[in-house]
Amino acid sequence: MLRADGLPTYFGRSSSRRPGFGRVADIPWAFVMQISVTGAALDLLAEIVADAGPVLFHQSGGCCDGSSPMCYAIGDFLLGDHDVLVGDAGGAAFYIGAAQYEAWKHTDLILDVVPGRGGMFSLDNGRERRFLIRSSVCGVAAPR
Repeated sequence: MLRADGLPTYFGRSSSRRPGFGRVADIPWAFVMQISVTGAALDLLAEIVADAGPVLFHQSGGCCDGSSPMCYAIGDFLLGDHDVLVGDAGGAAFYIGAAQYEAWKHTDLILDVVPGRGGMFSLDNGRERRFLIRSSVCGVAAPR
């Protein structure tokens, strides 16, 4: 979920702070990362939700150059204080680790699907399709 000013809400943090910065108002300009979802990803997500119930996504830099988001049933993944809520991905919350956010904050994320197996603990594993993150450079607000 994004705040009213368009910046991501931080799980477990005051929403007026961003990692590495003071108050948001003190930043001369801000990146606004967004998440979008392809039709193929919506189809796979619907299949997983039908089997497992509500899910969330978590993106970290630990695997596959950070391009493979993990899909977990709600309650099966413990979010940390530095996880950033990017937005809603087809009805599922999409979080990214703070370090990955800092590296990718200038991009818009696209949740897509490709042939293959998902991560060992990800709910897309064993379905011969897996989620993949693609990205494009996002717009930047004009300096204040």
